[in-house]
Amino acid sequence: MQQQAYRAHDELPYMGMDGDSSYSPALAAVAGAVALVAFCSYYLAVTRATGDGEARRRRRRHPPVVGTVFHQLYHVRRLHDYYTALCREHTTFRLLATPGRRNIYTCDPAVVEHILRTNFPSYGKGPLNSEILNDLFGEGIFAVDGEKWKTQRKIASYDFTTRALRDFSSDVFKRNAAKLAGVVSNHAASNQSMDFKGLLTRATMDSIFTIAFGQDLNTLDGSGEGRRFAKAFDDAGEYLLLRYLNPFWKLARLLNVGAEATLKERIKVVDEFVYKLIRARSDELSNTMAQDHRSRDDLLSRFIQATTSDSGTVDYKYLRDIVLNIVIAAKDSTSGSLAWFLYMACKRPEVQEKIFDEVMEATNAGDSASIDEFLTSLTDQALNKMHYLHAALTETLRLYPSVPLENKQCFSDDVLPNGFSVSKGDGVFYMPYAMGRMEFLWGKDAEAFRPERWLDEHGVFQQESPFKFTAFQAGPRICIGKDFAYRQMKIFAAVLIRFFVFKLRDKKDNVSYRTAITLAIDQDLHLTATAR
Repeated sequence: MQQQAYRAHDELPYMGMDGDSSYSPALAAVAGAVALVAFCSYYLAVTRATGDGEARRRRRRHPPVVGTVFHQLYHVRRLHDYYTALCREHTTFRLLATPGRRNIYTCDPAVVEHILRTNFPSYGKGPLNSEILNDLFGEGIFAVDGEKWKTQRKIASYDFTTRALRDFSSDVFKRNAAKLAGVVSNHAASNQSMDFKGLLTRATMDSIFTIAFGQDLNTLDGSGEGRRFAKAFDDAGEYLLLRYLNPFWKLARLLNVGAEATLKERIKVVDEFVYKLIRARSDELSNTMAQDHRSRDDLLSRFIQATTSDSGTVDYKYLRDIVLNIVIAAKDSTSGSLAWFLYMACKRPEVQEKIFDEVMEATNAGDSASIDEFLTSLTDQALNKMHYLHAALTETLRLYPSVPLENKQCFSDDVLPNGFSVSKGDGVFYMPYAMGRMEFLWGKDAEAFRPERWLDEHGVFQQESPFKFTAFQAGPRICIGKDFAYRQMKIFAAVLIRFFVFKLRDKKDNVSYRTAITLAIDQDLHLTATAR
């Protein structure tokens, strides 16, 4: 079942840096010619570089070449479906990037396990990824390797497992879920449709920002600086992905034109907002600690206290990077997933009813319980009983993973489990979006939304291998916020479905994704809600 609605292949427009459609047959011809020239140049460069080592070259077995970076640019608006189609022909393949460097793509779980766990030391973010991501991610946990990564992961892992943060975050999630339910209720009373993509983005941003920085952005029912930051934050992710597709992005950055100029403006908005908060919190904690030793529960306060030097020096840049990386991961792994979840639940109304029945039984709050009474009953124990809801959210992530494309850089020559050679400096991409649609992994109904595939005969949720279901990565770099993300999604979903029935504004509505680092719904998601 293909969920996206696209035009026929030959009618697909090329998305310019401003997001406008500027495709023409002439442009297609030019792109094809450039692709051919690039392919030939690449072939000649590689042949010359290995001329004396022809025997060695023959011994090395490389994945088949199926396209170039220019094909990626041509298919940018449906990029992940382009990868999926290629995966159906070759589970591992190459797309030519620049001479001297190969990009290898795979949907083979054995290869994923090899690069994420078995030979973990030989693969990492590497200098290429760090350079692409640095403007937004800085030297945060998602853009670095080695000791920097180990140090940040150790600090973050400890904080994410503390009871204090779990209780604090659950309270924040419930408070914002109740606020969201209030907004939905007002619209439901007037029978108005709502853009749930926007509502969920703001509600989850408010939640994670409070947990990370100890301050409510209030974007759900506010405006101004908080919303400006959130918009700049989202735009920056889209422009960063274009760097992976555009071989000339460094030149554009040097000239400060196009997407690179816009990215620079968005990063400036993000940095100004974040640095102001860090300075204010640092000053507040300095004054507070001089009087007593009470601590705050937000992550920024914890990191300030954990990383402040003996001389009292605070590294604002380091704090900006580590906390903003957590915001990026937590926000995008929940807001987008919840939007896709509601979309699929509208496509399958019986899923909503099964979740409603399970939520009512697990909480035992009663039909007449108010929102406050219901939230009191929404304990960790109750959430743990919601196996079908957990399965429905996981099925959503299988088909619409928060990060649809992940990549590592190879640090030393290697041979993959399927026998293909990888050279030092090569990029190795694995594709959670495409993997979720592979029949050889999930069966003939791989493209169908079916939560039951995750439940055993007793209705108990069953995990799959993280190298097959790759939405949260795997191995040493497996997402430390996985349980955190599920808790927020389950609280929001349980509250919404307990009190409302959702429908697409138009039954014919189909949505597609926005090509960015994370898999967000493009445009809006208009739903109507009816109070139960």
